This record gives sequence, C-alpha cells and structure tokens, in this order.
Amino acid sequence: MISDGLTITLRSLAVALLATVVVMMATIPIAYLLSRRQFLGKGLVAAVLMLPLVLPPTAVGLLLLVVLSPNGPFRIGGVELGLLFTWRAAVIASAVMSFPLALRTARVAFDAVDPRLESMAGSLGHSFIRRFATITVPLAGRGLVAACILAFLRGLGEYGATVMIAGNIPGQTQTLALAIEAKQAAGKMGEALTYALVAVVLGLGSLIVAERLLLPSKTSQHTP
Repeated sequence: MISDGLTITLRSLAVALLATVVVMMATIPIAYLLSRRQFLGKGLVAAVLMLPLVLPPTAVGLLLLVVLSPNGPFRIGGVELGLLFTWRAAVIASAVMSFPLALRTARVAFDAVDPRLESMAGSLGHSFIRRFATITVPLAGRGLVAACILAFLRGLGEYGATVMIAGNIPGQTQTLALAIEAKQAAGKMGEALTYALVAVVLGLGSLIVAERLLLPSKTSQHTP
C-alpha cells in the first residue's frame, strides 16, 4: 500500500508538473496576444480557448479521444503516435483542462501592465524580446506565478478527461484522482480516504506556497 501510494503520488506530481510546463509555454504568448492585439474573431478565439472550463470533463475527454485516435490528425507519415492510454495521454488531458484557468489568469496579469511602459522602452531602442523579458514579465510576474500554480493544481486533480483517454491502468496511468475512484468502487474506503488525504495535503501545501509567493510581505507594504 505504501509503495503503491508513493508511486501513484509521484506519478500524479510528474503528470501535473509536465502538464504545467506545456500549459505555461502556450499560455504566456497566447495570453499576451489576447491582451495586446485586436484582430478579427478575437472574441471567438478567446471563447474557444476557454471551452474546457465550461464543458463537462468527459466531453473534453471524448473530443480528445477522437482527435488522438489512430484515425485522428496526430499521425506523422501515416504512423500513429500511440498516445492513448499512456502517461502521455494523462499529461495531455491535464494540460487541456488546466489551460483555460492559466490563460485567464495570465491575460488579466498582462492587462494590468501599462502598455505605455512597453512603448517607452521601445522608443529607447529596446527590442520586443528585451521589453517583454525586462518589463512586461516582471510586472506581470505575480499573475503568471498564480497562473502556473492554478495550472498545476488543476492538473493534479484532473479526472474526467484523463480517464477517457489515459484509462485507469494501475502502475501505468493511475493518478491520485483515478486511484481514489478505483479504491472507492472496490469498496476499499480506507485506501480511498488515504489517497484523498494525500491530495488534500498536496493541494493545501501548494496553496500555502502560492500565498507566500503572491502576497507582498508586511515589510514591503510599509516601505515608503
């Protein structure tokens, strides 16, 4: 039980962390684009990107199942990539489900940065990359950290889409959320509650870290 629990916990953390990396790599440029640029169909694009937030997770899982199927678009040279029912599928499901939360949070963070500061830096000869790295990201930093933590927590607790495309395979794709359901269905309430407690501890720990990172210290608040 202890060995299995540790393996499941580590797998859950690995899946959530990898999903968070994928999400943030996509979130930062897309959120900045939505914050700073006006283009035809922007509202529709934003709505489509937010869809996983409002759709049932099983519906998202079903759509991913179709997309990742052997006859789907994820074939290179006619070769199926074998993503379904692997740990990689769990990462994809967690990333898709956590992306809207991260996107919304990051977009709000970029909206809070005054574009005039970027324009002033541009007038001084700074390139876009330098402006983005030295002005925009630091000023939006707290919001981006929040987006990252929300993505991680959402990925850690993902169930519906994951079970559709990764399955609930012990030793391969089973995460904490899947293990809780499996143990409860098998009548092993003690083990299910133990896994639930581990999930609570991980979630609470992440939220405490988030509070420490995002809230300004009392010293900085009283600094003139």
